[in-house]
Amino acid sequence: MNKKQKLLTGIPGRSLFFFAMPMILGNLFQQFYNMVDSMIVGRYVGEDALAAVGASYSFTNVFIMIAIGGGIGASVLTSQYLGAEKHLEMKTSIYTFLITFSVLSTLLAVFGLYCNPQILSALGTPTNIYEDAVRYLQLYFLGLPFMFMYNILAANFNALGKSGIPLALLIFSSILNIFLDLLLVIHFDRGVEGVAIATVIAQGVSAMLSFLLLIFLLHGYPTQKCPRLFDFSILLHGTTIAIPSIVQQSIVSIGMLLTQSSVNQFGSSALAGYTAGMRLESIAIVPMIGTGNAMSTFTAQNLGANQPERVQQGYRSSYGIIVGFAIFLLLICQFFYRPILSAFMDTNASVVAYTTGAAYLRFIGWFFCLIGFKATTDGVLRGSGDVMVYMVANLINLGLRVSVARICSPIWGIQMIWYAVPLGWCVNYLISLFRYRTGHWQEKAFVTRKQSTAG
Repeated sequence: MNKKQKLLTGIPGRSLFFFAMPMILGNLFQQFYNMVDSMIVGRYVGEDALAAVGASYSFTNVFIMIAIGGGIGASVLTSQYLGAEKHLEMKTSIYTFLITFSVLSTLLAVFGLYCNPQILSALGTPTNIYEDAVRYLQLYFLGLPFMFMYNILAANFNALGKSGIPLALLIFSSILNIFLDLLLVIHFDRGVEGVAIATVIAQGVSAMLSFLLLIFLLHGYPTQKCPRLFDFSILLHGTTIAIPSIVQQSIVSIGMLLTQSSVNQFGSSALAGYTAGMRLESIAIVPMIGTGNAMSTFTAQNLGANQPERVQQGYRSSYGIIVGFAIFLLLICQFFYRPILSAFMDTNASVVAYTTGAAYLRFIGWFFCLIGFKATTDGVLRGSGDVMVYMVANLINLGLRVSVARICSPIWGIQMIWYAVPLGWCVNYLISLFRYRTGHWQEKAFVTRKQSTAG
């Protein structure tokens, strides 16, 4: 395509916002896609089933974030090649990482199938929900390669500026997932096992459709030579961006997993309430993470086109987007937490479960702007390839969350688990902001129009 890409022209803040919105909506549908499992088992199976899915969720979400982070990190090169109008290398980059993550996801699926019982035991999963959690995870890992494939493909659609395609696919797969959940849980009475089967089928169909659409889309970028299917130098450069991106995307999920044992010590009722609050937090931070991911693609394309000043303008505009989302989310958490929690729990849910979820939501709602500022600042650093400082910042974030939860919750109660969250976000943001202010990120782009072809 010879026409200018939308992210390279026009008002930066406006371009960023309209590019981010389909990504945000798509991520919302992906979270909703996962949240439906909890809603249906909580309402139609019971509190223990909700806790079982919740115990599994902290584990499975780590793999989801590895897929999302890997896709976003690898697609930075796709965006830079596109901005530099190097379509041959762009196609090679896409093929290289599709092959790489297909192999990686298969290995992770095998690991998950064999090790999930030991991990659930190590986390201290309550005995009354252990068997359901193991069954859910075994089925989930059978579909892990489909989930990876979809997320890598979605990241490449976004890198090409086609953020509406993943949104359409997620709407379709979410509707399919809901239909299958209701059919298997209510009609066939398959319980926790049913929601896992529904997720695997919906992800498989979505992944196959995504692959066919991407192959069709790439025909719109003609090249004189046939692109290579695999390039080791592209893999090496992309991996240096993808690994920190995986760390950044996975921090919330790894934090949830590592603090799972701290929650488990308060019993399955508290775990059910925490699960409901955690799922809703995952939904609430989607606009923040989505804006950060959009900022990453915006940065990569504009640095590829030698337009660092547009990156700075877009970054400043992102603060207004984040504050708007944060105010809306705060109002939702403060005034609508009761009907939201009721969607996850039946009328027999315990007082402990309900009060735990309510306390979590009402507290965390005040701090969503922090993860938004962190996400957009990290997005600039990731999109430029300046990844080491922001990876360290995210690891410090994780360390603070886990340390405070494990040390303080046995002394001062379960609320310390979520008190630690904004502390980690704030420290992470300040470290990344300092790095951004140095301006070194402007010198890190791997591909620009003035450079010779890489790979």
